[in-house]
Amino acid sequence: MPGELPKTYDPKAVEPKIYKMWMEGGWFHADENDERETFSISLPPPNVTGQLHYGHAFQHTIIDILIRFKRMQGYNTLWMPGVDHASISTQMKVEEMLRKEHGLTGRDIGREKFLEHAWAWKNKYGDRIIEQCKLLGSSCDWERERFTMDEGCNTAVREVFVRLYEQGLIYKGSRIINWCPQCTTALSDIEVEHEESEGCLWHIKYPIKDSDEFLTVATTRPETMLGDTAVAVHPDDARYAHLIGKTVILPLMDREIPIVADEYVEREFGTGCVKITPCHDPNDFEVAARHNLPHILVLNESARVNENGGKYNGFTREDARKRIVEDLTGIGLLAKTEKHIHNVGHCERCKTVCEPISSEQWFVSMKELASPAIECVKNGQVKFVPERFSKIYLNWMENIRDWCISRQLWWGHRIPAFTCEDCGEVIVAREDPAACKCGSERLTQEDGVLDTWFSSALWPFSTLGWPEDTPALRRFYPNSVMVTGYEIIFLWIARMIFSGIGYLGKPPFHTVVVHGMVRDNMGRKMSKSSGNNVDPVDVINEYGADALRMSVTTGVSLGNDTRYFPERCETMRNFCNKLWNASRFALMYAGEGDDTLPAPSELAFEDKWILTRLSHVTREVTDNIERYELGVAAGKLYDFVWGELCDWYIELIKPRLSSGGGTSLTARKTLCHTLSQSLALLHPFMPYITEEIWRYLPHDGAALMTASWPGINTDYVFERESADMERVMDAIRAVRARRAEMRVPPSKKAHMTIVTDSAGAFENGKAYIAKLAGASDVTVTRSAPDNSGGLVCIVTPAARIFLPLAELIDLAAERARLEKELASATADFEKLSLKLNNPGFTGKAPVQVVEAERARLEELTALRGKLAESLSNIANITLKD
Repeated sequence: MPGELPKTYDPKAVEPKIYKMWMEGGWFHADENDERETFSISLPPPNVTGQLHYGHAFQHTIIDILIRFKRMQGYNTLWMPGVDHASISTQMKVEEMLRKEHGLTGRDIGREKFLEHAWAWKNKYGDRIIEQCKLLGSSCDWERERFTMDEGCNTAVREVFVRLYEQGLIYKGSRIINWCPQCTTALSDIEVEHEESEGCLWHIKYPIKDSDEFLTVATTRPETMLGDTAVAVHPDDARYAHLIGKTVILPLMDREIPIVADEYVEREFGTGCVKITPCHDPNDFEVAARHNLPHILVLNESARVNENGGKYNGFTREDARKRIVEDLTGIGLLAKTEKHIHNVGHCERCKTVCEPISSEQWFVSMKELASPAIECVKNGQVKFVPERFSKIYLNWMENIRDWCISRQLWWGHRIPAFTCEDCGEVIVAREDPAACKCGSERLTQEDGVLDTWFSSALWPFSTLGWPEDTPALRRFYPNSVMVTGYEIIFLWIARMIFSGIGYLGKPPFHTVVVHGMVRDNMGRKMSKSSGNNVDPVDVINEYGADALRMSVTTGVSLGNDTRYFPERCETMRNFCNKLWNASRFALMYAGEGDDTLPAPSELAFEDKWILTRLSHVTREVTDNIERYELGVAAGKLYDFVWGELCDWYIELIKPRLSSGGGTSLTARKTLCHTLSQSLALLHPFMPYITEEIWRYLPHDGAALMTASWPGINTDYVFERESADMERVMDAIRAVRARRAEMRVPPSKKAHMTIVTDSAGAFENGKAYIAKLAGASDVTVTRSAPDNSGGLVCIVTPAARIFLPLAELIDLAAERARLEKELASATADFEKLSLKLNNPGFTGKAPVQVVEAERARLEELTALRGKLAESLSNIANITLKD
């Protein structure tokens, strides 16, 4: 043991020292030659450009709890770490750096020079988030740290691309894709965030050729009409049957376009006529394919009108919309304008409004890949926790569309496809080809890169050496668990599942543990732009990592969002200090050999109670963690350590510890054992402080993190004695509450009569009742006192307790005080009730202000009830003659 525990707990001094000890001990490393049962988790790789945010802190804490728990249970544990190249995010960061520092763009310096800057950026900032992860106490196997663009991952990505291409599941084609004009790249459907937006619905009249009739269509995007190639009606709509096959004149463009019949049109919606713009709407694209309509792209990659837009060429889409509406009005073809609420897609990275455009891209055909990924969840091979997320996953997978995997970027895995400039042959191979089969060496590689999630989908097995059949892959694949936020179930989880099944024949993990999002104290999403972002490193610096970890765990249920409250961190810092001080107290008396329990026959009443409670908590917490109920487990440990070990047991044994002799030794050993086991139970949640305290206690082994998880010894479970102790504690709590309520000074003591059928329990507890409940002496009986005049009766489930309250306080003065406080509380209650019944206040004041006032009204209601009850208790006391 290193000596005396310092007077105060200083996380800034303890945490770096303990983490260094863990690293030097090599205890995070998993050995593929270790034959114990494995438990493995892959770290969802944070972006190489990023820094730790509160969501990371929450997620990493969950994973670390599971890993530390399983490590202490004796599993061969692997937590595989690494970072993601984050294609779009990193390219945007490097572009921003070039612009600010050199006044240049990527286009100015070209691909190769840009990639040099990107790698320099990665090398400079890539380790930052990993070092921040370590601050949290994350026990990853850092010897295995990976990067999605390292040599091994590059090999895996290329192997998968080639295999899918050879199977006919990767193809290049023209489809409607989501385009970000700011990032100037294609996006997959799930990289687009849809937000409600207030816009307009413009009703435009299309003149029918050689007729005075019009067809009226409604659109939220007048600028796209420049690319219309038809108007569609339903084939069974009698209103327009006579017009099918005729043509209309496209307003402003004077282009003749056909009227076609298609079942896609909803007769009951609007006028029953739909403008068809194949290059700018996915449904119109399908209609055009069925009717062999031409495709006219009218917006370029910057979302400006191109040369196909006639006189609007060069306009931004917003300016074109405004000008087109003005021009339609001028020629009398704008029928009407309506306000309209609709969902608008935004790039999840830069928040720019996305543009649906027709573009030649690379796609993965998803139907064949999705089928086994759906079945493995239906048959229970992969389970979601909470289970409700399996339904969300299945709904998305059963309606999945082909995956657009190409991105018009430079940073990332370059698409391994080469086109022969002489014969047009497309070559996809595991190695860069030197020549085409026609003999030509003039080969051009695709300029774009693969979607970031293409490589992330391979993470659980590419990090273990696949496509090579490595010992690590055989030992740790599939992973045991994947921990993820609900927002990337589609982006990542689904893709890992179908990839794992496709290339290794089995899902990449057995269980998906889904957590919610950390929001601010008002329930809003945290972001820098909103000014409500909380840096977990700042929280660690102020409160310590253990306080942060407990604050994001306690009371949190998986799958649900949680809120950040600094008060919760402060509470958990206080808990750390409570544990530290209790440990200092225990170490004042601890000696060598105190880590072994006394024989059961030597234990006192309170020893049997605390050891029984320890057994109950050990069993419950173990079960909770196994079921991923981490918030429940943390709450139980908090209550046990603070409420039972510190506030009750230590107080109960203080006289014995100071008395010396055999009873003191028994108390010392029981306290040391209970504290040591409590530290082990707390360790996955609060690794730093528990490891530090454990070093000072009598123990075997090199570190707490490698110690065995606490078990239950039935020889030290005493249910009857524990139940008796709970009855005594109920009585002490009830008497303390009544004395506090009546403001009895602690120095005033009086005789106490306990009427009960559990006489044995209260006889054993007399000394505790006298010490902790302010009794001068205690009588335990089965019969109520003959003369109860001047006595107050306190009722608990096991007893009635009689106190001579009239001897302890001035009843008249107490009655006057209570009446005054009740009158004041009633006045405040009535005033606040009037305020909350006033629509002028509730309708205009901020929601949080109104809610605070309602909470205050509830507090006043409870206070009035307690004051009235206290007055009633005094009134019921009959003073002695």
